[in-house]
Amino acid sequence: MFNMFKSQTSLDLTPRTCLAVSLIYCMGADGEIDPEEIGHLMSVLGRNATRQSLDSAVRYVRATQPAQFLTDAAPRLRPDQRLCIILNMIDSAMADGEAEPGEQQLIMQFAQAFGLSENDLTPYFKALVAKNDRAVLDR
Repeated sequence: MFNMFKSQTSLDLTPRTCLAVSLIYCMGADGEIDPEEIGHLMSVLGRNATRQSLDSAVRYVRATQPAQFLTDAAPRLRPDQRLCIILNMIDSAMADGEAEPGEQQLIMQFAQAFGLSENDLTPYFKALVAKNDRAVLDR
C-alpha cells in the first residue's frame, strides 16, 4: 500500500508516454499548474488515458530531471514524434495566455535535445499564436 507514495524512476517511454511526461514537465515549469493546462493535457492524451497512467507519469516526473528524461527518450522518438511533442508543449504553455519564462526555457531545452532549432519552430509557433489568438473573433 505504501508503494503508491514512492517516486517512480522507471516508466515505459512510449511516444504517447513521452508526450504525457513532456506536458507535465511543461505544466510545472512556471511553478504552478493552471486549469487550462490540465484541460489541455487531458484533451491531448485522449479518452484512452487512464488515471493510473497519468499518476505513473506524474510520479516519473517528480523522480526524474528533464535532462535525464531527454537522454532516455530522445533516441526512442522519430523526428515527427519529437516535433509533435514540442508543438504540444508550446500549445500547452500558451494555454493560459502566454508562455512563462520557465516554460520557454524548458521548451527550448527539449527542442535542442530533439535536434530542433528556433528557426525550425518559428513557422509552427506563428501558427499556434494565430490559433490561440481568439481576441480576433471579437474585433
